[in-house]
Amino acid sequence: MSEKLEDIARALVAPGKGILAADESTSTIKKRFDTINLASTEDSRRDYREMLFRSTEAMKNHVSGVILYDETIRQKAKDGTPLVDIMKAAGSIPGIKVDTGAKPLAGPTSKVETITEGLDGLRERFAEYHKLGARFAKWRAVITIADGYPTWNCVKANAHALARYAALAQEANIVPIVEPEVLMDGPHSSHDIDECYRVTEWTLRTVFRELYDARVNLEGIVLKPNMIIAGQKSPKQASAAEVAEKTVKVLKETVPAAVPGIAFLSGGQSDAVATEHLSLMNASGPLPWALTFSYGRALQAAAIKTWAGKPENVAAGQRAFAHRAKMNGLAALGKWSQSLEKAA
Repeated sequence: MSEKLEDIARALVAPGKGILAADESTSTIKKRFDTINLASTEDSRRDYREMLFRSTEAMKNHVSGVILYDETIRQKAKDGTPLVDIMKAAGSIPGIKVDTGAKPLAGPTSKVETITEGLDGLRERFAEYHKLGARFAKWRAVITIADGYPTWNCVKANAHALARYAALAQEANIVPIVEPEVLMDGPHSSHDIDECYRVTEWTLRTVFRELYDARVNLEGIVLKPNMIIAGQKSPKQASAAEVAEKTVKVLKETVPAAVPGIAFLSGGQSDAVATEHLSLMNASGPLPWALTFSYGRALQAAAIKTWAGKPENVAAGQRAFAHRAKMNGLAALGKWSQSLEKAA
């Protein structure tokens, strides 16, 4: 594979393929394992992720890259093969989560707003991750909508951190996934779709202004935004068609055509709903960038439930994962349908 940033970025958003977000922190994967009554240990986390990465049909045909957690990029499979090598053999690009999480933003808004940390020592960490095989990275900024929120201080601070991270990534010849997420869930999620649109437009405009100031090469990034969706607690939920229409509209107004691709986060949507929204967007007509997926739970929920931590369920878990990957691969081409979903 080419080592040019632009080529790596294009490969991550190749037609019919998307990104598996398998970068759950140790605390997050524990919550997922709690639902299947499985203890979260280094071995159980390895076994689960090995099951996904050895799902040949999904990985070869529909997964362009995998975002990993620090533990996972260093792990070996049961037979001693580095997990990174298993991914590469399947044609998927290894990636790495590099932020250290969202922390309360200092000041009077600290009970609501956060700033993502992890810039200290990032240049050195990037050098190590490149040696370990990572060719792209992820940094997530979190924007909360509430009464009087977000503040300009929060939007600007997170956009600036995203730009500094992206510049450091490209310096290390690593493609940055730029992820500004306007939350649709959580305790402050009663906003309607129009408020999501307003805040997302504001956030994206600010992010791209900061990326420009940091001289980030837009042809060597992937954007990972939220879709335009009403908050989960909003009494007025939009149709799938409206979500697709408003998401494409805000992207056309804010994202330069130089960006090769946009890989959406699922952000609390159910598996099939996230797939439907993506497919409708791609079916809406020609777009200046590729639109695909970078899903975590929306790709893995069925697989983890089917696997249930039992060796005898590995093949069934892989089939469940392959189905969701295939459905989203079709959505990335604008060819998904309810009938295909049910035919599985």
